[in-house]
Amino acid sequence: MSKIAIMGAMREEIEPLLAQVENLNRVEYADNTYYEATYKGKEIVIAYSKIGKVFASLTATILIEKFGCDKLLFSGVAGAISPDLKIGDLIIADSLCQHDLDITAFGHPHGYVPEGKVSIPTDKALREVAKQVAKQNGLELKEGIIATGDQFVASVDRKSFISTTFNAHALEMEGASVAVVCDALKVPFFILRAISDSANDEADMDFDTFLESSAKISAHFILDMVEAIE
Repeated sequence: MSKIAIMGAMREEIEPLLAQVENLNRVEYADNTYYEATYKGKEIVIAYSKIGKVFASLTATILIEKFGCDKLLFSGVAGAISPDLKIGDLIIADSLCQHDLDITAFGHPHGYVPEGKVSIPTDKALREVAKQVAKQNGLELKEGIIATGDQFVASVDRKSFISTTFNAHALEMEGASVAVVCDALKVPFFILRAISDSANDEADMDFDTFLESSAKISAHFILDMVEAIE
Protein backbone atom coordinates (compact mmCIF):
# COMPACT_ATOMS: atom_id res chain seq x y z
CA MET A 1 0.00 0.00 0.00
CA SER A 2 1.20 3.49 -0.82
CA LYS A 3 2.23 5.89 1.90
CA ILE A 4 1.30 9.37 0.70
CA ALA A 5 3.13 12.52 1.76
CA ILE A 6 1.08 15.72 1.95
CA MET A 7 3.01 18.97 2.17
CA GLY A 8 2.19 22.59 2.67
CA ALA A 9 4.48 25.54 3.26
CA MET A 10 2.64 27.16 6.17
CA ARG A 11 0.71 25.92 9.18
CA GLU A 12 -2.47 27.45 7.70
CA GLU A 13 -2.09 25.17 4.67
CA ILE A 14 -2.08 21.91 6.67
CA GLU A 15 -4.46 22.73 9.53
CA PRO A 16 -7.55 21.89 7.42
CA LEU A 17 -5.93 18.50 6.70
CA LEU A 18 -5.12 17.74 10.34
CA ALA A 19 -8.73 18.48 11.29
CA GLN A 20 -10.03 15.64 9.09
CA VAL A 21 -7.53 12.78 9.45
CA GLU A 22 -7.50 9.90 11.93
CA ASN A 23 -4.94 8.14 14.17
CA LEU A 24 -2.75 11.23 14.36
CA ASN A 25 0.80 10.71 15.62
CA ARG A 26 3.26 13.61 15.96
CA VAL A 27 6.92 12.99 15.18
CA GLU A 28 9.50 15.69 15.93
CA TYR A 29 12.46 15.51 13.56
CA ALA A 30 15.03 17.91 12.09
CA ASP A 31 13.50 20.98 13.74
CA ASN A 32 10.04 20.24 12.35
CA THR A 33 6.88 18.27 13.13
CA TYR A 34 5.61 15.44 10.97
CA TYR A 35 2.11 14.05 11.42
CA GLU A 36 1.58 10.37 10.66
CA ALA A 37 -2.10 9.62 10.14
CA THR A 38 -4.70 7.71 8.17
CA TYR A 39 -7.49 8.93 5.93
CA LYS A 40 -10.14 6.62 4.50
CA GLY A 41 -7.82 3.69 5.21
CA LYS A 42 -4.78 5.27 3.49
CA GLU A 43 -1.48 5.90 5.27
CA ILE A 44 -0.36 9.52 5.04
CA VAL A 45 2.31 11.76 6.52
CA ILE A 46 1.56 15.50 6.70
CA ALA A 47 4.04 18.32 7.22
CA TYR A 48 4.43 22.02 6.59
CA SER A 49 7.94 22.90 5.52
CA LYS A 50 8.10 26.59 6.38
CA ILE A 51 8.33 29.08 3.53
CA GLY A 52 10.92 28.91 0.77
CA LYS A 53 12.85 26.53 -1.43
CA VAL A 54 15.45 25.30 1.08
CA PHE A 55 12.93 24.34 3.76
CA ALA A 56 10.68 22.73 1.15
CA SER A 57 13.56 20.65 -0.22
CA LEU A 58 14.49 19.50 3.29
CA THR A 59 10.93 18.53 4.18
CA ALA A 60 10.26 16.70 0.91
CA THR A 61 13.48 14.70 1.31
CA ILE A 62 12.63 13.71 4.89
CA LEU A 63 9.09 12.65 3.94
CA ILE A 64 10.54 10.33 1.29
CA GLU A 65 13.76 9.10 2.92
CA LYS A 66 12.80 8.88 6.63
CA PHE A 67 9.07 8.19 6.43
CA GLY A 68 9.11 6.07 3.27
CA CYS A 69 6.47 8.02 1.36
CA ASP A 70 6.22 6.89 -2.27
CA LYS A 71 3.93 9.65 -3.55
CA LEU A 72 3.91 13.34 -2.66
CA LEU A 73 1.02 15.79 -2.89
CA PHE A 74 1.57 19.50 -2.24
CA SER A 75 -1.35 21.62 -1.13
CA GLY A 76 -1.14 25.37 -0.81
CA VAL A 77 -1.75 28.82 -2.19
CA ALA A 78 -0.22 30.83 -5.05
CA GLY A 79 -0.28 34.17 -6.76
CA ALA A 80 -1.88 34.46 -10.19
CA ILE A 81 0.09 35.43 -13.26
CA SER A 82 -2.43 34.44 -15.92
CA PRO A 83 -5.34 36.88 -16.24
CA ASP A 84 -7.60 33.81 -16.48
CA LEU A 85 -6.95 33.04 -12.79
CA LYS A 86 -8.90 34.71 -10.03
CA ILE A 87 -8.77 34.41 -6.25
CA GLY A 88 -10.07 31.01 -5.12
CA ASP A 89 -9.36 29.23 -8.43
CA LEU A 90 -7.55 25.89 -8.30
CA ILE A 91 -4.53 25.30 -10.51
CA ILE A 92 -2.47 22.13 -10.87
CA ALA A 93 1.10 22.29 -12.16
CA ASP A 94 1.88 20.36 -15.31
CA SER A 95 5.48 21.49 -14.75
CA LEU A 96 7.46 23.78 -12.46
CA CYS A 97 10.44 26.11 -12.88
CA GLN A 98 12.61 28.32 -10.67
CA HIS A 99 12.13 31.92 -11.74
CA ASP A 100 14.89 33.28 -9.45
CA LEU A 101 17.62 30.90 -10.62
CA ASP A 102 19.92 33.03 -12.74
CA ILE A 103 23.33 32.21 -14.18
CA THR A 104 22.56 33.91 -17.47
CA ALA A 105 25.98 35.62 -17.20
CA PHE A 106 27.44 32.27 -18.34
CA GLY A 107 25.17 32.03 -21.36
CA HIS A 108 22.53 29.76 -19.80
CA PRO A 109 18.78 30.47 -19.91
CA HIS A 110 16.93 31.72 -16.84
CA GLY A 111 16.02 28.88 -14.49
CA TYR A 112 18.81 26.56 -15.64
CA VAL A 113 22.01 25.24 -14.08
CA PRO A 114 24.27 22.60 -15.69
CA GLU A 115 22.96 19.06 -15.10
CA GLY A 116 19.63 20.54 -14.07
CA LYS A 117 16.38 21.27 -15.89
CA VAL A 118 14.54 24.51 -16.52
CA SER A 119 11.18 22.76 -16.15
CA ILE A 120 10.25 19.56 -14.29
CA PRO A 121 6.94 17.87 -15.15
CA THR A 122 4.60 16.55 -12.49
CA ASP A 123 3.22 13.00 -12.52
CA LYS A 124 0.65 12.52 -15.27
CA ALA A 125 -1.27 9.79 -13.41
CA LEU A 126 -1.74 12.01 -10.35
CA ARG A 127 -2.91 14.86 -12.58
CA GLU A 128 -5.52 12.51 -14.05
CA VAL A 129 -6.70 11.58 -10.54
CA ALA A 130 -7.07 15.31 -9.83
CA LYS A 131 -9.13 15.83 -12.97
CA GLN A 132 -11.45 12.96 -11.99
CA VAL A 133 -11.87 14.42 -8.48
CA ALA A 134 -12.65 17.83 -9.96
CA LYS A 135 -15.22 16.32 -12.32
CA GLN A 136 -16.93 14.39 -9.51
CA ASN A 137 -17.15 17.54 -7.38
CA GLY A 138 -18.21 19.86 -10.20
CA LEU A 139 -15.07 21.94 -9.79
CA GLU A 140 -13.14 23.76 -12.48
CA LEU A 141 -9.47 22.90 -12.44
CA LYS A 142 -6.89 25.02 -14.28
CA GLU A 143 -3.59 23.53 -15.43
CA GLY A 144 -0.32 25.22 -16.33
CA ILE A 145 3.27 26.07 -15.48
CA ILE A 146 3.93 27.19 -11.92
CA ALA A 147 7.04 29.27 -11.20
CA THR A 148 8.87 29.11 -7.87
CA GLY A 149 11.25 31.59 -6.25
CA ASP A 150 12.49 32.75 -2.87
CA GLN A 151 10.56 36.00 -3.00
CA PHE A 152 6.97 37.05 -2.44
CA VAL A 153 6.13 38.75 -5.71
CA ALA A 154 4.11 41.94 -5.35
CA SER A 155 5.38 43.73 -8.45
CA VAL A 156 3.76 44.09 -11.84
CA ASP A 157 7.21 44.24 -13.51
CA ARG A 158 8.45 41.04 -11.88
CA LYS A 159 5.19 39.29 -12.65
CA SER A 160 5.51 40.31 -16.30
CA PHE A 161 9.11 39.05 -16.45
CA ILE A 162 8.13 35.64 -15.08
CA SER A 163 5.19 35.40 -17.46
CA THR A 164 7.28 36.29 -20.50
CA THR A 165 10.36 34.23 -19.59
CA PHE A 166 8.72 31.01 -18.38
CA ASN A 167 5.19 31.20 -19.79
CA ALA A 168 4.08 30.63 -16.21
CA HIS A 169 0.46 30.79 -15.05
CA ALA A 170 1.04 31.15 -11.29
CA LEU A 171 3.88 31.63 -8.84
CA GLU A 172 4.78 30.55 -5.33
CA MET A 173 7.82 29.78 -3.16
CA GLU A 174 8.21 25.99 -2.83
CA GLY A 175 6.88 23.84 -5.67
CA ALA A 176 9.89 23.64 -8.01
CA SER A 177 12.24 22.66 -5.19
CA VAL A 178 9.89 19.81 -4.26
CA ALA A 179 9.91 18.88 -7.95
CA VAL A 180 13.72 18.70 -7.98
CA VAL A 181 13.74 16.36 -4.96
CA CYS A 182 10.97 14.09 -6.24
CA ASP A 183 12.43 13.97 -9.74
CA ALA A 184 15.86 12.96 -8.40
CA LEU A 185 14.39 10.30 -6.08
CA LYS A 186 11.92 9.01 -8.71
CA VAL A 187 8.86 9.71 -6.54
CA PRO A 188 5.61 10.69 -8.32
CA PHE A 189 4.51 14.14 -7.19
CA PHE A 190 1.67 16.59 -7.66
CA ILE A 191 1.31 20.30 -6.92
CA LEU A 192 -2.08 21.92 -6.29
CA ARG A 193 -2.45 25.62 -5.55
CA ALA A 194 -5.46 27.76 -4.74
CA ILE A 195 -5.06 31.35 -5.90
CA SER A 196 -4.78 33.76 -2.96
CA ASP A 197 -3.60 36.94 -4.70
CA SER A 198 -2.80 38.48 -8.07
CA ALA A 199 0.97 38.97 -7.53
CA ASN A 200 0.62 42.71 -8.13
CA ASP A 201 0.95 45.83 -6.00
CA GLU A 202 -1.98 44.72 -3.82
CA ALA A 203 -0.77 41.13 -3.37
CA ASP A 204 0.12 41.50 0.30
CA MET A 205 -3.40 42.66 1.19
CA ASP A 206 -5.09 39.96 -0.92
CA PHE A 207 -2.83 37.25 0.51
CA ASP A 208 -3.64 37.94 4.16
CA THR A 209 -7.36 38.14 3.41
CA PHE A 210 -7.68 35.00 1.33
CA LEU A 211 -4.95 32.70 2.73
CA GLU A 212 -7.22 30.76 5.10
CA SER A 213 -10.13 30.27 2.68
CA SER A 214 -7.85 29.40 -0.25
CA ALA A 215 -5.88 26.93 1.88
CA LYS A 216 -9.12 25.17 2.90
CA ILE A 217 -10.19 24.81 -0.73
CA SER A 218 -6.85 23.29 -1.65
CA ALA A 219 -6.70 20.96 1.39
CA HIS A 220 -10.17 19.51 0.88
CA PHE A 221 -9.33 18.76 -2.73
CA ILE A 222 -6.09 16.99 -1.72
CA LEU A 223 -7.95 14.71 0.72
CA ASP A 224 -10.42 13.76 -2.01
CA MET A 225 -7.39 12.84 -4.12
CA VAL A 226 -5.95 10.68 -1.32
CA GLU A 227 -9.23 8.76 -1.23
CA ALA A 228 -9.19 8.31 -5.01
CA ILE A 229 -5.55 7.16 -5.37
CA GLU A 230 -5.35 3.42 -6.00
